[in-house]
Amino acid sequence: MSITVCIDEVEMSAIRAQGAGGQNVNKVSSAVHLRFDVRASSLPEPVKQRLLALNDQRLTADGVLVIKAQQFRSQELNRADALARLQALVDSVARAPKARRATKPTLASQRRRLEGKSVRSATKALRGKPNAD
Repeated sequence: MSITVCIDEVEMSAIRAQGAGGQNVNKVSSAVHLRFDVRASSLPEPVKQRLLALNDQRLTADGVLVIKAQQFRSQELNRADALARLQALVDSVARAPKARRATKPTLASQRRRLEGKSVRSATKALRGKPNAD
């Protein structure tokens, strides 16, 4: 199931990139700041809830997802990169997580565990001082 993000709900602004780059970095606004308001978006409600529940530093307290793309030298490539990263994040929460069902350990695994514990216990018991008997 693929949910596409509506471009109209995404707000992008060009900013100057950080880091090395010579004079170009001081003159050209090639980095892109993407802002996506999750609560006001047209995403299905369960997807919104899973997206807001993510423990992600790019998500603000107001439910706005902020992605900064400055990997490339051109603004168009950074814009495409930011949109792709947003889409990947939405795709990661699009499918509901599979519910975990509790299972019991098998009888054989319980026996192996207890056998290993008794072997370890016997080994440690041999390390002690001998009895005076």
